[in-house]
Amino acid sequence: MSTALSLLADDDCYLALKAKDARFDGRFFTGVTSTGIYCRPVCRVRTPLRKNCRFFGHAAQAESAGFRPCLRCRPELAPHSVAWCIQDASYILAHQAARLLDETDITPTLVASRTALPPEGATAPAVWQSQSRSPGWKGVVPGPVSACGSLPPEGPGFAGGDPARQPSLPWMEGLADRLGVSSRHLRRIFDAQFGVTPLQYLQTRRLLTARQLLADTDLPITQVAFISGFASVRRFNAAFAQHYRLNPTQQRRQGTRPAGGGIILRLGYRPPYDVPAMLAFLARHCIDTLEFIAAEAGQMSAGMTLGIESGGKLHTGWLLARFDEPRCQLVLQVSESLLGALPGVIRRVRALFDLDADPAAINRLLGPSFPGGDGRRVPGAIDGFRLAIEAVLGQQVTVAAARTLGQRLVNKFGAAIDTPWPRLSRLFPTPAALAAASSDALGQMGIIRQRQAAIVAISQAVADKRLLLNASADVNATVALLKALPGIGDWTAQYIAMRALRWPDAFPAGDVALQKALGLRLLKNPARLAEQASSAWKPWRSYAVIRAWGGFFDPAPAIARGHPAPFIPPASSP
Repeated sequence: MSTALSLLADDDCYLALKAKDARFDGRFFTGVTSTGIYCRPVCRVRTPLRKNCRFFGHAAQAESAGFRPCLRCRPELAPHSVAWCIQDASYILAHQAARLLDETDITPTLVASRTALPPEGATAPAVWQSQSRSPGWKGVVPGPVSACGSLPPEGPGFAGGDPARQPSLPWMEGLADRLGVSSRHLRRIFDAQFGVTPLQYLQTRRLLTARQLLADTDLPITQVAFISGFASVRRFNAAFAQHYRLNPTQQRRQGTRPAGGGIILRLGYRPPYDVPAMLAFLARHCIDTLEFIAAEAGQMSAGMTLGIESGGKLHTGWLLARFDEPRCQLVLQVSESLLGALPGVIRRVRALFDLDADPAAINRLLGPSFPGGDGRRVPGAIDGFRLAIEAVLGQQVTVAAARTLGQRLVNKFGAAIDTPWPRLSRLFPTPAALAAASSDALGQMGIIRQRQAAIVAISQAVADKRLLLNASADVNATVALLKALPGIGDWTAQYIAMRALRWPDAFPAGDVALQKALGLRLLKNPARLAEQASSAWKPWRSYAVIRAWGGFFDPAPAIARGHPAPFIPPASSP
């Protein structure tokens, strides 16, 4: 297989392709040399011949090889590949770089640096042109290129085939600095892990975002171009035509605006997915006026308000999500006021509902200890700052008590917002608002002084940009910074890492409910015993926590491994 992202062999991929197996959706893509098109494993077209198939671990690899996305299965809808490794440092660094590239404000638009593009009217190098077609491809290779959209001459064939020798762009230097490595080393490991350069990865992501907007919405082409991250419509059109050999208008589909306004998008996920369990978890933590979980037209839906900063501007609006389980998709309705930050909104929704999880990999490790929990996902956060504040309010109190405190906080400091749903009428308080909150104002809500200090400290750190609470944050550094703040202990930091930072190996060993689920609560030092037991579940301990909370734990496998002490029934404890 032409990628380091997957452990699947080519023949395994072909079997999954023949079976249309949704469990492998997003884990690989199939390029068909006889058509020049690449598809998801779930594509319903006739299965191509094995000799005509090439397999790629990422859409950017397929596009770099000259394949264009299928109009039927739409690769932009596939869940992302987020496999985890706790030993390979290069693997971790490359995937952290990819996460940072997915953040809206980490890099400028693709075309911000004209030095990366050939002069207008120039002819691309032969090697560069050859990268735009795959074996068997019968399309036309572009000759002259304009200064408005072609990929810069990066790739395995440029600069002697060494990605480390390719020219460095300013945003690349900034990305490397943030990761603590040189730009040359970053390009080398990125190419080794993904088979493409960071710029190719970024271009593919933005073009696929544009395809999704063109297919699912009736937004003007100009708006699609800017939302996707391009600096001008001219550059967007040129990149789209060169990459896909189609005009953007040819991607249009007939659609109508949904009731309530906004636009509708579809986001894919891999089965199995326990939708009722996910919505039930979110419902238990709902704060009125901010969100709701309700049945509409015979389907459960989740509505919420959101404020998100993008490009130095705060965008506020609302979301409505419902699951289309037969298609393994989440249908997302987004208010027009959030369109300026749409890529960031989509990432947050994918994180909130854990749409990019790979159940097969997780279940291979956790299945014996947690039978029956195959479809459980880790609920994320639509706003990392909000999750952190709610975690502080939930310290040593029940979920209902935490919701009551959260409601008072929102009523006092949250701004009003108009939405089509009366149940959604306020935004969560901003970091600046809570950082300036007085002790008297917080105390009147029933928040004790220790938690007051923690709320103000977190708010100040986030407002000052010292604390980043999303999936692109450095987990170890963020957890350490959280624990250094007043009133933040290991439980709170691990809970935030699990849900806001999307860390799959977080483990709040001090959680009382977790200790009870593992049968440890009445034993001496249950937190230490829980930590000891959890070593067998790395690197998926966050999923083990969710399954334990759901009552799926079976102690037999742990006892069989020779660790009976942590799993002695409570009745036998001293």
